[in-house]
Amino acid sequence: MSTSASVVGPAVLQSAGGLAEFAKQLERAFEPAREVLVPILSNPVVVGAWAVVVLACLGVLWWDLRSNNEPLPSMMKAVWTLVVAYSGPFGLGVYWYSGRTQIPHDSLWRRGFRSTSHCYSGCGAGEVVGISLAQGLLALTVGWVAAVTFGFAYLFGYALTIGPLMQDGVSFKEATWDALLSETPSITVMEIFAIGTDLLLAADAHMGEVLFWSALAFSLSIGFLVAWPVNVLLVKFGVKEGMSDPSEMRGGASAAD
Repeated sequence: MSTSASVVGPAVLQSAGGLAEFAKQLERAFEPAREVLVPILSNPVVVGAWAVVVLACLGVLWWDLRSNNEPLPSMMKAVWTLVVAYSGPFGLGVYWYSGRTQIPHDSLWRRGFRSTSHCYSGCGAGEVVGISLAQGLLALTVGWVAAVTFGFAYLFGYALTIGPLMQDGVSFKEATWDALLSETPSITVMEIFAIGTDLLLAADAHMGEVLFWSALAFSLSIGFLVAWPVNVLLVKFGVKEGMSDPSEMRGGASAAD
């Protein structure tokens, strides 16, 4: 064995061991929260009631989009549908505060919410696909589940930015570079917390268990909450613009405060 190999090998093992120990320390630190949340998220009655609430919120959203906010582009309507599907009344509240044409004025906070929602809709879909595939179907180890899910979250998140830019005539290379610069910080923060929360609560759950899906939904909302201040800062410093100001799309619709 060469000298470099004999040095690198132990160094890699030591680094991996350090990460594993850090992960165990985090797990121990959040164990009280896990003990409280897992029984709640495993309760079929609670999860069933949540599903009914989400469906009701989606009904309110679709009614409002059709009756009062038809001018919104189809992309924004799809984004809000996914946000409400992931987070129920919280997602509907974000839409009502920042996504309707009836908002009295735009603000940094509203732009931050819209930017986070745009990122959230794509990354959330990627997380659902990644977790379902890696943990639910393939039953991979925790490390591989995290890696695969991160990969899908980045893929879906970037695609939701690159696609519309290319439709506006931007080249693939330029659109990709723009997506990497503007979306990477928020996607990274969002998925560290979302995937970490999901694995903390349901790393051993199977697709047939209520906890598998309820923990996934809960983790998505955690990801949104921690990514929002990141997006506010990105918008504030001009790194990203966020979704368009809906108050400018009123057209013939009446503006209500």
